[in-house]
Amino acid sequence: MDILQQAVIRQGKASLAAKVRARLKTLPKLFYIVVVAPTVIASIYFGIVASDVYVSEAKFIVRSPQQQQQTSLFSALLQGTGFSRAQDDTYAVHDFILSRDALQSLESANLVRPSFDKSKADFFDRFPGPDRDESFEALYKYFKRHVEVDYDTTSSITTLTVRAYSAQDSQHIAERLLQLSENLINQLNTRARQDMIGSAEREELKAEGRAKAATLAVLRFRDQSTVFDPDKQSLLQLQQVAALQQSLTESQTQLNQLRALAPKNPQIPALEERIRSLQSAIEASRAQVSNGQASLSNKSSQYAMLQLEQSFAEHQLASAMSNLENAKNEADRKQLYLDRLVQPNRADIAIEPKRLRSIAVVFGLGMIAWGILSLLLAGVREHHD
Repeated sequence: MDILQQAVIRQGKASLAAKVRARLKTLPKLFYIVVVAPTVIASIYFGIVASDVYVSEAKFIVRSPQQQQQTSLFSALLQGTGFSRAQDDTYAVHDFILSRDALQSLESANLVRPSFDKSKADFFDRFPGPDRDESFEALYKYFKRHVEVDYDTTSSITTLTVRAYSAQDSQHIAERLLQLSENLINQLNTRARQDMIGSAEREELKAEGRAKAATLAVLRFRDQSTVFDPDKQSLLQLQQVAALQQSLTESQTQLNQLRALAPKNPQIPALEERIRSLQSAIEASRAQVSNGQASLSNKSSQYAMLQLEQSFAEHQLASAMSNLENAKNEADRKQLYLDRLVQPNRADIAIEPKRLRSIAVVFGLGMIAWGILSLLLAGVREHHD
C-alpha cells in the first residue's frame, strides 16, 4: 500500500511538472523579459550581492524655557516643567543635520567615506558608485540618502535615522550629528545672548563713564575754588553778616543814646570806631557772597549745575545697570536646549534591505507591466486585423 501511494505521488508530481513546463512554453517572450528576468536579477542582487544595512536611531527635542501655547499632552508636560517647544529652532537644527556644513564636519572626522567604501558596501550602493564620481557634491547626495530626519509636529520629537553598512559606523555618525546639533544650539544661544546683552552693556559703560566724569568735575571744582559746598558756606556767611548787622544796630543805638545823654562821654569815639569796623566787615562779607566772579553766589550756581549733571548721570547709570540685569535675565530665559530622549543605538542585526519584500515588489511590478504591455499589444494586433 505504501509503495502504491508513493508511486501515485511521484506520478502526480511528474504530471504537475509536465504541466508547468508545458505552461511555461506557452508563455510569450514578453513575460520572460518583463517578469522573469527582472525577478531573477532581483533575487540574485537582494539574495547574494546586496550588503546588509544597519540602522541607528536617536530621538531628541529642542525646547526653551519661554512659555508658549501648548497643543498636546506631551507639550503640556513640557510646560509643567517650565519649558516650551522651540519649533523654528527645531527646523534650523533639521536643516543643519542635512546640510553641507554637517557633512563637512563628518568628513573632517573621517566618518563618511570609510563607512561607505567598497570594503563595506556592494558595488551598486557604495561610494563612489559605478560612475566613480568622488566629488563633494556627489558625496552630499549620497549622504542625504543615508541620513533621515523625521519631525513629529504633535509631540515635537525629532527622530534621526542613520543607515550604514556596519552597526558601529551608523552609531558613530548619529552620535556625531547629535554633537554637532548641540554645538549649533550653543552657538545660537551665544549669539542671541551677545545681541541682547551687548547693547545693554555698551549703554551701561557709557553711563558709567558719564557718572565718573561728573564726579571728577565736582572734585575739580572743589579743588580749584577751595570751596566744599558753596550753598552751605553762603549760608554761614549770611549768618555771619546777620550777626554783624545785629552788633552794628546795637552799637548805633548805644551811640545815639550817649550823644543824647552825654555828648562828651569818652566812650563815643570808641563806639564810632566800632561802628566803622562793623560796617567794613559787613561790606566785606556781603562782597564774598554776592559780588564778582569769585563770590559764593557765582560759585553756587556753577556748583549747582555740576551737582545736577552728577545726579542725572547717577540716575542714568542706575537705569543702565537695571536694564543690563534685565537683559541678562531675558537672555537666560530664552536659552535653547537640545535634550536627547533616545541615545543613538547600535543595531545587533541588519534590518535592511528587505530582501523578500524587495523581490516580491519587483515581481509584482513586472506582472503589472506585463499585463499592461499585453493589453497594448493585443490592441495593436486587433487594430491591424
